[in-house]
Amino acid sequence: MDWSDDAIVLSVRALGETGAILEALTRAHGRHLGLVRGGASRKMKPVLQPGNTLHLHWRARLSEHLGSFQPELARARAGHLMDGRESLAGLNAFTAVTNAAMPEREVHENVFAAGEILLDAMLEDGLDHWGPLYVRWEAGLLDALGFGLDLSHCAATGVTEDLAYVSPRSGRAVSRAGAGTYKERLFALPKFLLGSQNAVTRADIAAGLRLTGYFLLDRVLQPHGREMPAARIRLDESAGRESHKTPS
Repeated sequence: MDWSDDAIVLSVRALGETGAILEALTRAHGRHLGLVRGGASRKMKPVLQPGNTLHLHWRARLSEHLGSFQPELARARAGHLMDGRESLAGLNAFTAVTNAAMPEREVHENVFAAGEILLDAMLEDGLDHWGPLYVRWEAGLLDALGFGLDLSHCAATGVTEDLAYVSPRSGRAVSRAGAGTYKERLFALPKFLLGSQNAVTRADIAAGLRLTGYFLLDRVLQPHGREMPAARIRLDESAGRESHKTPS
């Protein structure tokens, strides 16, 4: 059994004196692990860094085996991402959420493609620039896993205008009029998730992180006995707010 694919490095752990187990998000083979012989060498360490994109060749005797990777660097990002406080927080959140939420070897090409765009955006500026992309990436991940938010119309009235909230029960949008006296129990819906071209504030990014974070925890992680990764919580802190509380 063998295949070749593009992949984003998620994590690496040592195996023995010279080997390493590489965990990567591949384009066409999902989140995948494999042995890299010589992965602990000076030559390979800079290649096997989280955030880098590799071209991988995987080989195993049977498809269910761990198998071995032969990696080739395709795009180096790790050094630059690790230089900035916010970009490092974003990178760590991306890798931790991918590891915690995505089933091993389950293919989601759109999640990979959006991840490439997100990581490239992190090279340019701070959270104010790439924060909305991160929120959209998590919303896309929820959709890929079958828990997508329905932001097409108001769950209470059916209108498509003035959507301002999301119900924590249904994951559906609610208009200002439809929210009525229950608005304090709903999540704020940042306009950038509706395609608005208006300037995005830190408050918008914080609201988006709170929204997608809640549904990742409630629908994806906790049913499998998992908690929100610490790295994702630190990203919330970078946006300057308390994280992952359900509206009262």
